This record gives sequence, structure tokens and C-alpha cells, in this order.
Amino acid sequence: MKKILIVDDEPNIVMSLEYAFKKQGYSVFIARDGSEALVIMEREIPDLVILDVMMPQVDGYETIGMIKNNPAFAKAKVIFLSAKSKAADIEKGLKLGADEYFTKPFSVKKLITAVDHLIRA
Repeated sequence: MKKILIVDDEPNIVMSLEYAFKKQGYSVFIARDGSEALVIMEREIPDLVILDVMMPQVDGYETIGMIKNNPAFAKAKVIFLSAKSKAADIEKGLKLGADEYFTKPFSVKKLITAVDHLIRA
């Protein structure tokens, strides 16, 4: 079973994504910020991480840096899912190694399609 880690501090987004991805047959793990995400990744190396940018303690930009610099996690695909929608924010996220960048509000259907595509690639 393919594993997804959802890292976001907004409970409504986390709950809806967890439900949607479990329905698609994914194993889903949840973290509220980057530091919690890294603890979970030590136990359960996900195939893909859905990552918010603006979070308490460790933000998404710092988190992706830690993911990409750790050989154990580096193969995990990363999708940013953020309210930060300026071109500079998107460009920064992609330069840091994200495979995709979705802005909030977003289409769950399009996100699932992107996840399926990245995991199968």
C-alpha cells in the first residue's frame, strides 16, 4: 500500500484529505508541522508528502529542505499545498525540490490525480 504523509495545521483540510486518500486506497499519516512530519518519516517513509508552507515551528520550506537533504527520505515526492499563491512563492517551492505546487483553495480531485501520477511515475 502506498503511503502519503499530510503535513498541515488546518484540521478541516487534514480531515478531508485523509478521508479522500484513504478512500483511494492509500495509507495516510498526519503531521501538524514540519518537526512532527520528520518524526513520522523516521518510522514510516512515505511515497509522497503533501506539505503546507505556513505552519507553526517548522514551516514547509524548512521541512522540504530537511526531507531532500536526508538520503532516507530524498526519494519521497513532495507536493506543496499552500495559501501562498504569488509566483515567487510557487517558484521558491519548486526550486526547493517540490514536484508540484497547489494553491488553496484547491480541487481535491486534481490533487488526487497529481498524487496518483507522481506515485506511479
